[in-house]
Amino acid sequence: MLREALTGAAAGAVGTVALNAVTYADMAINGRPASDVPDTMAGTLAQKVGFDLSAEGEDPDGETAQNRQSGLGALMGYATGIGVGTAYGLIRPHLGGVSKPVAGVGLALAAMAGSDVPATMLGVVDPTTWPLSSWGMDFGFHLAYGMATAIAYDAFAPA
Repeated sequence: MLREALTGAAAGAVGTVALNAVTYADMAINGRPASDVPDTMAGTLAQKVGFDLSAEGEDPDGETAQNRQSGLGALMGYATGIGVGTAYGLIRPHLGGVSKPVAGVGLALAAMAGSDVPATMLGVVDPTTWPLSSWGMDFGFHLAYGMATAIAYDAFAPA
């Protein structure tokens, strides 16, 4: 079981790199700014648990707090990607002959839920207001994650 979990975690890391790569490529091609959702989530979570991200004597919304939010937001993305990959590693041996495309779509949806559901519950986003194009972009980026994770898992798993 440990081997499957670690294989899944490694595959989830590969998938996270793929998601980040297509996201940054889209930003470079289309001139789109980075999403502020991860940073806002990190700040909101810190506030809810009473953790001050600012430096001593600094304004709570100062540069240090913003930098920490940015770093924590990115780390939360890695945790989601690696966590979904780890879960996949634990269940993949029980899925029989599920194809890579089907597994990739399932992983994409799981990763989307892993990021969108907490953001919605924290009130950071309201997906009911998203146009279809935003849903499509979100799914497309996460599909890169899902396919890369499924392919990597099969490549890493012992035969």
